[in-house]
Amino acid sequence: MRRLSPLLPLLALVGLAACDSGSDATRSPADTQPARPRVAVIPKGTTHVFWKAVERGAREAGAEVGLEVVWKGPLQENDRAQQIQLVEQFITDEIDALALAPLDHTALAAVVARARAKDIPVVIFDSDLDGTPGVDFKSFIATNNREAGKLAGQHLAKLLDGKGKAVMLRYVVGSASTDARESGFAEAAKAGGVELSVDNRYAGATAGEAKTTALNLMDALREAGGVFCSNESATAGMLLALEQMGLAGKLRFVGFDASPPLVAALREGKLDALVVQDPRKMGALSVRTLAKLLARESVEPVIDTGAVLVTRDNMNEPAIAALLQ
Repeated sequence: MRRLSPLLPLLALVGLAACDSGSDATRSPADTQPARPRVAVIPKGTTHVFWKAVERGAREAGAEVGLEVVWKGPLQENDRAQQIQLVEQFITDEIDALALAPLDHTALAAVVARARAKDIPVVIFDSDLDGTPGVDFKSFIATNNREAGKLAGQHLAKLLDGKGKAVMLRYVVGSASTDARESGFAEAAKAGGVELSVDNRYAGATAGEAKTTALNLMDALREAGGVFCSNESATAGMLLALEQMGLAGKLRFVGFDASPPLVAALREGKLDALVVQDPRKMGALSVRTLAKLLARESVEPVIDTGAVLVTRDNMNEPAIAALLQ
């Protein structure tokens, strides 16, 4: 036994090494895998059903392509300063890439330029930004909003038999996406023989503000044959006002975007049509495009996510019903 005693320290070391080897085998994969690239997705706001669908698509795509998606937007959908602050915060935090739906096509241009100067790939989605896609930012992913507005104008003109007056309720100043819809609508409605008795009033960022604005247009609405609203909250606010005035279902009404109350109103005949985008696809494409950029792959400078006119006649078709969920 005395001759074996010098081996005891060596045996103890061997035993410790075996224990260390065993602990490696039991480590979780998360302990050894490198951190996923972090990408920020900044919407115009976070409360509308539209943005919740964008978020769902973005997160699903992030899981598929191996990106960590950080979703954060302004509390109010007219808070340009907060959106600028969010972009600046992510630049400081050295986010790997950024997707932005700018509240204002001019106000956000400078901060996006700062991100570009830091070599942070930027994708603009939903609403345009001053600059050139593929140059000032990597890609622009959105509905062709002017053409979508034309769909609404053509349909309302058809509903009014190419005559009479209509009220157009705009969204907010500086929103490129809704500006384009409003321009497209006005062009098509006028070409179809409809006179726009109101075309210069803005709804504001919430359905409550839109309802108040619409109630202040009571006289014009009573004289009109139709009405168009260029986004979800403006459409919802106008619907509430028309219900209060006893005009719901009496005026021909074309809105934009879908939410459960708006889909129910379409089914009940209080709305005649909705122009509907594919927000889930928009969110997914934005994140997939960021993944390609981080992999040093080329991307298209402009990607059209499409829009359809939804009526009671086609709202139950499977492809369209999927966009209304």
